[in-house]
Amino acid sequence: MSKNAPFKFDIVGSFLRPVYLKQAREEYANGKIAAEELKRVEDRAITELIVKQKAVGLPVITDGEFRRSSWHLDFMWAFNGVGHEKTKDGIPFHDEAALIDDTFLTGKVSVDSHPFVEHFKFVKQFEDNNTVARQTIPAPAQFLFQMIIPGNAEKSKAIYQNESDLILDIAEGYKKVIKDLYDAGCRNIQFDDCTWGVCVDHNACFILGTDEEGLQEIIDKLIHINNLAIEGKPEDLVINSHICRGNFHSTWACEGSYDRVAKDLFAKENVNAFYLEFDDERSGDFEPLQYVSADKQVVLGLVTTKSPQLEKKEEIIKRIHEAEKYIPLERLCLSPQCGFASTEEGNKLTEEEQWAKLKLIHEIVSEVF
Repeated sequence: MSKNAPFKFDIVGSFLRPVYLKQAREEYANGKIAAEELKRVEDRAITELIVKQKAVGLPVITDGEFRRSSWHLDFMWAFNGVGHEKTKDGIPFHDEAALIDDTFLTGKVSVDSHPFVEHFKFVKQFEDNNTVARQTIPAPAQFLFQMIIPGNAEKSKAIYQNESDLILDIAEGYKKVIKDLYDAGCRNIQFDDCTWGVCVDHNACFILGTDEEGLQEIIDKLIHINNLAIEGKPEDLVINSHICRGNFHSTWACEGSYDRVAKDLFAKENVNAFYLEFDDERSGDFEPLQYVSADKQVVLGLVTTKSPQLEKKEEIIKRIHEAEKYIPLERLCLSPQCGFASTEEGNKLTEEEQWAKLKLIHEIVSEVF
């Protein structure tokens, strides 16, 4: 089999945490068990997860993001110059606030040995002739975005008077992590990127405290930092991008079609493929896919992870053929629209319902592709 992602049957990466893992992480946070014991529990949970991923027929395996509390912040916390503390307000989502730690700069950004490299090595040992190990990390744009959002911008400016220096330091940090992952045998990295969800939202200018011209500058800046981090990567390393509008406890943060960013993002970001949300009306129609450059593939996120309800096979197949009006079938793939647990709380469905959705995708892929 080809080890180059994306795959016709693909995933975004995170899975529902088993109850015993959640319990162990809580006990560790409360000082009741040592780090060694927590790692033993995590290792067990990840090993069991990988067996299930292989059993459902996935060509790609991940650790389910079982060693982190959130899809993006744990990655940032491992960098020098990044601090965090318990939030008072959280991030506003549609139905509730995501009470994840406030994360901000405390000094110049750099990285030594990133723990995610060791996390990857654990998964790598389970690769076989039918599977490839993937490492998911927040996009460089997401890291930058976190530090320039209203509320963090002034702190960042006190450390980096020139924002271009911050961009360079973040990109250099990513280059090191990417090299270390490559040296550990990683050939498949996924950037997770919610910045575009904000940029396409109807309230984007209000959220970011800017106007249309300023929004375009932000869009250019986000593409630039992602490309800067990718620049010079080894030829056989695949880096893809998953675009999200927020995924926390079955709710969402942003809405809006890809129209606003399609011409720039889909043509200019130097990734092999885009994993795109298309699970409900918040994502708009498939028309913006016409701007995806001919060298890129698209993974259609048509099966939602936000609801336990199982989609109808015929409807998903129909939508794949609708997307085909803009991109040929050979450049299309299928996956859930996001992870099942972007934070350790997880979405509101059971593990059984999670695996049923993946089995459905496998069936559809076998028929359509």
